[in-house]
Amino acid sequence: MATKDQQSGYDGSSIVVLEGLDPVRKRPGMYIGSTSQRGVNESLREIIDNGVDEALAGFANNIHIVVEKNGYLTVHDDGRGIPVDKVPKYNKSALELVMTMLHAGGKFGQGAYKISGGLHGVGASVVNALSEHLIAEVKRDGKIYRQEYHRGIPEKPVAIVKDGEGKLNFPFESGTAISFKPDAEIFKETIEINDQYLYKQVKDRAYLIPKLKFRIENLKTNEKTAYYFEGGINSLIRDMNKGKKSLHPPIYIHQTAENIEVEVSIQFNDSLIENVHSYVNVINTVEGGTHLTGFRSALTKSINTYANKVLSEKDFKENFSGNDIKEGLSAVVYVKMPSNDLQFEGQTKSKLGNSEVQSVVQNIVNSQLDIYFEENPKDGREIIGKILLAQRARMAAKAAKDAVLRKGALEGSALPGKLADCQEKDPAKSEIFIVEGDSAGGSAKSGRNRKNQAILPLFGKILNTERYRLDRVIGSDKFKDLIVALGSGVGEQFELSKARYHKIIIMTDADIDGSHIKTLYLTFFFRHLTPLVENGLVYVAVPPLFKATKGKVKQYLYTDEDKEKFSKEHGTENWNIQRFKGLGEMNSEELWETTMNPETRTLKRIMVDDAQIADETFTMLMGEEVPPRKKFITTHAKMAELDI
Repeated sequence: MATKDQQSGYDGSSIVVLEGLDPVRKRPGMYIGSTSQRGVNESLREIIDNGVDEALAGFANNIHIVVEKNGYLTVHDDGRGIPVDKVPKYNKSALELVMTMLHAGGKFGQGAYKISGGLHGVGASVVNALSEHLIAEVKRDGKIYRQEYHRGIPEKPVAIVKDGEGKLNFPFESGTAISFKPDAEIFKETIEINDQYLYKQVKDRAYLIPKLKFRIENLKTNEKTAYYFEGGINSLIRDMNKGKKSLHPPIYIHQTAENIEVEVSIQFNDSLIENVHSYVNVINTVEGGTHLTGFRSALTKSINTYANKVLSEKDFKENFSGNDIKEGLSAVVYVKMPSNDLQFEGQTKSKLGNSEVQSVVQNIVNSQLDIYFEENPKDGREIIGKILLAQRARMAAKAAKDAVLRKGALEGSALPGKLADCQEKDPAKSEIFIVEGDSAGGSAKSGRNRKNQAILPLFGKILNTERYRLDRVIGSDKFKDLIVALGSGVGEQFELSKARYHKIIIMTDADIDGSHIKTLYLTFFFRHLTPLVENGLVYVAVPPLFKATKGKVKQYLYTDEDKEKFSKEHGTENWNIQRFKGLGEMNSEELWETTMNPETRTLKRIMVDDAQIADETFTMLMGEEVPPRKKFITTHAKMAELDI
C-alpha cells in the first residue's frame, strides 16, 4: 500500500535549488530583517510556517513548539516529513539541500505546495546558517532520519536513527522536527524569544487554519498553551470585538474564483474604532494591498446600494464615504492563492501587489453582501443606522476642525498662550513636555533648556477619548491647545511632516492619579494621532517617587521597590526619605535633574508592536464594560506601567 508521501508525489524530485547559502552569515539583516530579538522570533516563525504549509497542503494537523531551558527552540509537525532521498543533480539528500542551500525547497516547483506562507520567507536554510547548532529529524515510512549542523555546516551525512536514539522525542507517526539554538554571534542582543510575540503569531495561524492544532510548551516558565479554533476567522472576529457590543452576528463570506480563495468575516460594533486584519496564505499583510482595496470598495458599494433602498432622501442626502463606514468596523480579509503567483511590495512582504486579486475580492464580497442584506434586513438596518450616525458626526467634526484651524490662522502664530515654545526650529532637535498642572508647568518652564525644550501645561484630568467622536474631542480646550501646539493636525488633516517636535513627552505625577492622566493622554494619541506613536515620537517621563536626604547629600528613588532596597541598605544611617506628592512639589532644579535633563533622565518610548493587543488593552481600560476592566486591573495590579 502506498504511503502518505508516495501518494502525494512529494520526494527528492520536488526539491529545486536557486542559490547557495554563503552570504547569509555575512549579511544576516538582509535575510532575517533584524538581528535583535525580533530576528530570533522571525527564525522560529520560519520553522513553524514549514509545518503550517504542510497543513495548508492538507497533510498536517498538529504543530508542537517547545521553548527549551538550554536556549534551543524545537518545532514538531505531523506532516509528510522533508524528503530524504538523494537529489541526482547534487548527489545529496533532499533534507541536506533544504537545510544548507538558500531557496532550496518544495515550494519552488509546481506540485509539492500549491499554497504556501513560507515561499517568500527566508526558509529553514537561513535559520540553520544563523544557528549555533541545529538538529533536523524526519520521520517517513516508519524510519527516523537525522542530520546535525553547526552554523549551517553539516556534521555528517543524513543517517537513519536506530530505535531509541532519536534526540527530539518524535511524537508523531510522520513529519519533521527541527531544534535550533540561535547563534549569539549573530543575535548579540539576546537569543531569547519574545513570548507574547510568539503566542500572537501562533494564535493568528490557528484562526486561519481551523483544523490545525497548536501546542506551545515553555519549559523555562513551565507554561503550556494550546490553540485550536473550529470557527476560523469568525472566532477571530469575536476575539477582536471582545469588550465591545456587536451589532449583529459575523457576516461570513467564502468563495473561490480564478484560482483565488476568498474568505471574509465582517462585524460592526458600537465603538468608534476600525479594526481590520488582512492575510495572504497566513502572511499578515499589515500594509494591506490589493485584496484589502477590493474589500473596501465592495463594502462601500454594497452599503450605499442598500442605504439607497431603505433610507429616505431626507436621511440619505449623500453617499457614505469610506471613512463613514470605518467607524466600528471589524473585519478579516483572508486570501489563499498559488504561491508561485504571489507578488509582494517590498522585502517585508507586508503588502500584496497582485492586481488581479482586487477585482476577484471586490466581485465576491459585493455580490455576497448584497445577498446578505436582502436576506437579513434587520442586521442591514442596524449597520446603516450606525453608519448614518458616523456620517453626521464626521460632518460635525469637519466643521469643528475647520473652526480650530481658522481660529489658529486668525491668531497669527496659531500657538496657545500657555505654550512656552523653544528656540530651535528643527523638529528633530526639539521636544515638548506635556505637563500636568500649572505649578509643575511653572517649575518646568523655569528649569528647562529654552533652546530645544517646549512646555505645555494642561491642568487636571482630560476627556476619555475612547468614548467620544473626534468632534467632541476637538471641542475640548485642552485638546485644541495640544493639537495646535503639536502642529501635525488631526484626523483626515493629519500630516506627520508638519509635527513641530520629534519628542513628545507626557510628564505626570508618579502616583495613581498621574498614571490615570497619563493613560488618558496615551488613549488620545493612540486613537487620534496614531502615526505619532507608530513613528516613535511619543514618550513618557519617569519622575521619582521619593527623595532621600542626609545633610547636603540627596538621592532620588523612582519606585517603591527602590525605596525598600535603599532602606535595607541604609536603615541605620538616619536618612530622611520624603515622598513627592506631585511634580508641583519639585523646584525647577529638582525637576531638571530628575526628569528633564537628557543626561540623567529616564524616558519610556511608547511603541505599538501589536495593534490588536493595544486596541484590546485600551478598550478594556477605557471602555464602558466594567467586568473586563476589573479583571485586567486585578491581574496586573503590580504593574507600574502600561506596556503597549
